[in-house]
Amino acid sequence: MTLEELFDHPAALPTAPKVVQELVASFDKASVSTEEIARKVSLDPVLSAKLLRLANSAYYNLSRSIGTVEDAVLMLGFVAVRTLVISSGLVNGFRTVTGLDLGEFWRHSMRTAVAAKWIAKKTRDNTELAFTIGMMHAIGQLVIHSAMPERAVALDAIAPPLDQRRLAVEREALGYTYADVGAELARRWQFPAVFSDAIAAFPDPLGRGAVDRLAAIVHVAAWRVRTLDDADPAEPFPEAVGEVLGMDANVIDEMPPLDELTAGLDEMMK
Repeated sequence: MTLEELFDHPAALPTAPKVVQELVASFDKASVSTEEIARKVSLDPVLSAKLLRLANSAYYNLSRSIGTVEDAVLMLGFVAVRTLVISSGLVNGFRTVTGLDLGEFWRHSMRTAVAAKWIAKKTRDNTELAFTIGMMHAIGQLVIHSAMPERAVALDAIAPPLDQRRLAVEREALGYTYADVGAELARRWQFPAVFSDAIAAFPDPLGRGAVDRLAAIVHVAAWRVRTLDDADPAEPFPEAVGEVLGMDANVIDEMPPLDELTAGLDEMMK
């Protein structure tokens, strides 16, 4: 199945919630009315409820309770609200996927997102984009498993979906990888090019000429999550990518525990 045929499959392309599409479009706008954004989020009761749970979670540990979307925008700021709503919308877009443990998949994605945000803060890059792209970096796996579950499960037997070997296995078997699929999904959802560029480049951020810093950040973040989740980590720190970002393994060792960085964000998966 070619990449084009993959996206022609009726099960492959979920619809991004309308408010998510509008919030993503705001990345390209110089100024955005927070009142307008609050109004649009309020029109989606599922996202509104999830946003309020997140705003009142341990992740923000605010001194007072947040009761409305307007309060959430005021207290958390537009940037944080946009990131949370987009990420929650992605989770809502895929409710069941044959052959994948969605709880584990989104746990991995969320841990990559918070690790990417932490790294981006260290490197003075855009933390919001780093978090959102971290959440999306493996989303192509959901498309592949949805459109061709039998083929995907056969590949799972060779290399699990989030294993470091998976990209090479997919390239050989399919002619493309879940990173290529995720980048194409971002394009079809009409996300700004920074999303598709970074998702496509994150497996090899130094192999495409000019270095995509967000791709490099997500590359290191995904490495960090894999090594912490693996009981016997054998994958060395990607020194060349770290050098581009101005960091080494010693800096990464300063990262707080991922369970601490994700505390409260489990609301996003409900």
